[in-house]
Formats: sequence, structure tokens, C-alpha cells
Amino acid sequence: MVDKGKTDQAKGKAKEAVGKVTGNDRLKAEGRTDQAKGKAKEALTEAADRARGVQDSLRDDRDRRDRT
Repeated sequence: MVDKGKTDQAKGKAKEAVGKVTGNDRLKAEGRTDQAKGKAKEALTEAADRARGVQDSLRDDRDRRDRT
């Protein structure tokens, strides 16, 4: 699965660079926005992964207690 956050960040960097070269302020702003969206998606994915890890850990602890 492609990491959508990283893809958005790369796309944003490219847009921002093109905007700088061409002097297009709107394109630079779009690039910065895309980068921020990518970082937000990445943070959300990381938080969800951590939550799944905690949930799995709690489930494992409960299973161990149930067996004794």
C-alpha cells in the first residue's frame, strides 16, 4: 500500500518548487498546503497504528489472565 501522506508531501514539495521557479505564489501556497495535508495524514496513520498496538497488547494481557 502506498503511503498517501508521503505522496502528498512529495507532490507538495514539487508544486512549491515549481511555484518558486515560476514566481507563482498560488502554486507555492498549494504546495505548502499539500505538504501539510500529507503530514496530517501521516500523523493520523501513526496514531491509528499506536492505538492498534495498545489494543493488541491489552487483548494479549486479557487472554493471558483468562488462561490462568
